Amino acid sequence: MITGSIVALATPMELSGAVDWSALKKLVEMHIDQGTDSIVAMGTSGESATLDAKEHLEVVAKVVEWVDGRIPVIAGTGANSTSEAIYLTQQAQKLGVDAVLLVTPYYNKPTQEGLYLHHKALAENCTVDQILYNVPGRTAVDMLPETVERLADFDNIVGIKEATGDIARAADVIARVGDRMAVYSGDDETACDLILAGGKGNISVTANIAPAKMHELCVLALDGQSDKAQAMNKELMPLHKAMFVESNPIPVKWAMHEMGLMGAGIRLPLTPLAQELREPLRKVLSQFKLV
Repeated sequence: MITGSIVALATPMELSGAVDWSALKKLVEMHIDQGTDSIVAMGTSGESATLDAKEHLEVVAKVVEWVDGRIPVIAGTGANSTSEAIYLTQQAQKLGVDAVLLVTPYYNKPTQEGLYLHHKALAENCTVDQILYNVPGRTAVDMLPETVERLADFDNIVGIKEATGDIARAADVIARVGDRMAVYSGDDETACDLILAGGKGNISVTANIAPAKMHELCVLALDGQSDKAQAMNKELMPLHKAMFVESNPIPVKWAMHEMGLMGAGIRLPLTPLAQELREPLRKVLSQFKLV
């Protein structure tokens, strides 16, 4: 089982929008050096929505190659077309990923039965370990705990990223499937509480800029050291909040550019961080001695 601080890796780009492979390789090494427990390549923070299938799989392949088995690699392979999600998942499996992250089909607004059948088809056509990804704020569809419970019957559906920020909701999911599936946070602000409630880790945006601290926070929470974990989470809260002053990954990519970790490239329809938000975010980064 994959546990701990799992970075939702941002994809570095040149100003032209081309993937910066050299910067990507350096990010992989940084995360391994600073204790990140697993890497998600091509999730939301990786701008999966704007990379074509060839680029998408190239990023996954390079991350798998550079990690070289040192920590688990999870590939984002979800799509709002079931056949496309199956294709991406099968290709990622061939590339050697340890698991895939499957966002609920966005825009289509499927029913709960449609969600069940979508993930059933993926489980039956792809043997790789699969982590469900519920993020209704982005997808306009909410996978209910009852549907998650039905999907837990598939041996290769091994986890769910709950990105609702609702701890009561996450606790319900843990109570239903916690003995069969890992429940991960997808919301940095509430991740500590979710892990203390029985979750197994955090798929994190903040880990892009503070990997060692997010690893330490997850270690404390997984060890049940509630007071220390909560204190550390309170300390990190300004960073958590700063990463969402505009749509993810706009703030985190701008922060990483300020830190010298990547260029300023981002693909339309996303735009660089608004001018009026830059100095307040720079102050937060300075507070944590990141710039």
